[in-house]
Amino acid sequence: MLLSGTTVATITGVPGGSVLNTVLGWRATFWAVAALCLPAALGILKAIPAGRVKQEVTEGPALQAELAQLTRPPLILMMLLGVLVNAATFASFTFLAPVVTDAAGLGELWISVVLVLFGAGSFAGGTIAGRLSDQRPGLVIAAGGPLLLIGWPALALLTNKPVAVFALVFVQGALSFALGSTLITRVLYEAAGASTMAGSYATAALNVGAAFGPLIAAPTLNTSVGNIGPLWSSGFLVAVALLIAFPLSTVIAAGRSAEVLR
Repeated sequence: MLLSGTTVATITGVPGGSVLNTVLGWRATFWAVAALCLPAALGILKAIPAGRVKQEVTEGPALQAELAQLTRPPLILMMLLGVLVNAATFASFTFLAPVVTDAAGLGELWISVVLVLFGAGSFAGGTIAGRLSDQRPGLVIAAGGPLLLIGWPALALLTNKPVAVFALVFVQGALSFALGSTLITRVLYEAAGASTMAGSYATAALNVGAAFGPLIAAPTLNTSVGNIGPLWSSGFLVAVALLIAFPLSTVIAAGRSAEVLR
């Protein structure tokens, strides 16, 4: 449910910003972001009661004990896999514009269409995986991981076929967030002993991946593969994640921890 906010944003906010950039210039996009921050800020001020937050912090476990959870190998594993899969996702998502306009040869307004398709796929993938990731995380990864790995090179090789691009962008968005949301969920469960910091660990894994992926993908734009380089980078990152995950599948496939059920 929490990640659905991110996926809905990829359906509306990112394509909307792309349209504003195309029609009115990039400054209009930043003004729109600033305007949207105002109702968000008001909502935060109204929705977070200061008294209850203070009580929870006072009564919660010691910060040192919660930080000690970061030394647990299962938690480190889940965070690492979450970083890699989300890095693969954002490596390509960040550079979809040149894929659409240069590799696929479509007009700039088609960028927004492709971004909407990716966002719709991510919402579908997160919604479907959310029903499986609690009890069958191993199944989601075993079934979705190889498909995600195949999908990125397939998209790179079929960029000259717009229909294939549209279909694969949707599918890759769905698979990326199905796996990503499952791994982020596992981070929450493995960090069950850190009741106030578990969400931070999960968010950190998501956002480190979002920052790390484009840094890996960007240099490939200046190589012989050009604008499809980020797609190959995504495939490489997913491959690394699966090479780590499959030998440790019994750890990942474990059901909800007893701490969470209590």
